[in-house]
Amino acid sequence: MTVRIRRGVDTDAAALAELAAVTFPLATPHDTTAEAVETFIAEVLSADRFAGYLDDPRCVLLVAEIEGEPVGYAMLIHGEPDDPDVVGAVASRPTIDLNKFYVHPERHGSGIAAALMDAAIEVARVAGARSLWLGVNVENDRANRFYAKHGFAVVGTKRFKLGDRYEHDFVRELLLRPSTHRSGDHSGQVGT
Repeated sequence: MTVRIRRGVDTDAAALAELAAVTFPLATPHDTTAEAVETFIAEVLSADRFAGYLDDPRCVLLVAEIEGEPVGYAMLIHGEPDDPDVVGAVASRPTIDLNKFYVHPERHGSGIAAALMDAAIEVARVAGARSLWLGVNVENDRANRFYAKHGFAVVGTKRFKLGDRYEHDFVRELLLRPSTHRSGDHSGQVGT
């Protein structure tokens, strides 16, 4: 199978929202209520919200697709972190927030996540970032193993409000080497 990683466009909003509704629940602690998950999806991961992300010049959405069907996505946000816990934990500047990173559960273990991560790291390098950071729930063992494997070190913790309670996230940071690639095209095809 061939996976294509490309930049998202405005017509991707609905498909990304559908994918997010399937993937986001996998990142939540086992005791999170269905209502909290549904509310978060409606407020943060709707087609309208994705349309806004796609239109925001600070955001870069990468879409992993197979035969035109989105199977994963990543969202990078340029700019200084605004969470005080992240500001104190992330050491290198400029930095980029790897704010969302998901692959359809039917595609886990296929190499798509690794290809998507490589593309996200390259986008950050080309943008001149010295680091890439993310927040991941401390209970999400699968994601934490994946991020550790890709060089993201735990540098602190932060809180994440989900429903009526705060969850605890690790702040992970990846230090980046400068890019030797300066092209504006960050799409490509990856065989898996």
